[in-house]
Amino acid sequence: MAWLLARCPPWPCARTYPLSQFLPVGLAMIRLEVNPNTSESRPRREFIAADPDLLGMGERRFAIIGHRAVNDGTLPLNDLAGAGGRMDVLVRAINTALFLSHGIRGDSDITLHLMGGPGPPRRIWFEGSRLEGVHADERAIAGQIAKVLREPTPPIGRLEEVWTGLWHSGGDISTTIAEWRREEVTLVRLDADAPPLWVDGDSSPGGDEMGTKFGFFLSDDRSFTTEEIDVMDAVMPVRSLGAQWIQGHSAIAVVHHLLDNGLPLDLGERASSGEPAR
Repeated sequence: MAWLLARCPPWPCARTYPLSQFLPVGLAMIRLEVNPNTSESRPRREFIAADPDLLGMGERRFAIIGHRAVNDGTLPLNDLAGAGGRMDVLVRAINTALFLSHGIRGDSDITLHLMGGPGPPRRIWFEGSRLEGVHADERAIAGQIAKVLREPTPPIGRLEEVWTGLWHSGGDISTTIAEWRREEVTLVRLDADAPPLWVDGDSSPGGDEMGTKFGFFLSDDRSFTTEEIDVMDAVMPVRSLGAQWIQGHSAIAVVHHLLDNGLPLDLGERASSGEPAR
């Protein structure tokens, strides 16, 4: 059962009341912030991560490259698309990767690769199953990224947790690929000019994806560079979500749809084997 939690600051007391709405995939918990001087209360909704077992088939991770995204100093919240280096594209990807209507997906992570300087490449990892303090508002998400950018970039190989479920580290996609392969994640590069990701003509639920960890690589408003393609294509298959070039956050939504409904995927060579997929 979901509960309504009433807190009475500054005293260490709390009372709970049953909440009539039960949300099977993610819970919106209502906190009542009570002013001890006036006894006035102010409701505040907070998201709780959804149970992965109640969602789709397979854990999914998304790695998106921000070729011009700033990675150090001040993030201009009023100009994410311009001076921010198309940070708006990455923020929309975060929103789609993590948020349900009433909660955070516990089966989904997303890693940003900020390559636009002025500092060394930085990765920011949003861990859906543990994430706190982030809400489904693009400006609020950008504000959290801005806080991370004020911190020094950790060295490659060291992940630092800024707060619960939000990490950062140095490195680029080659670092992420190496880490995910050690965890036996099935890697996929998304590209419109490739065979379809799903089994064509088969809409029946599959079973092979249950328990599998998937890692999908996508780019911002620019195409992958030749160097990035060479690194990825050496260890993972390339698959399409359709003949049209769609925006990154839309691609993430399609992947969620396929995995949530258990549709069989056509991956050919598994990336965890380390063999090139041609």
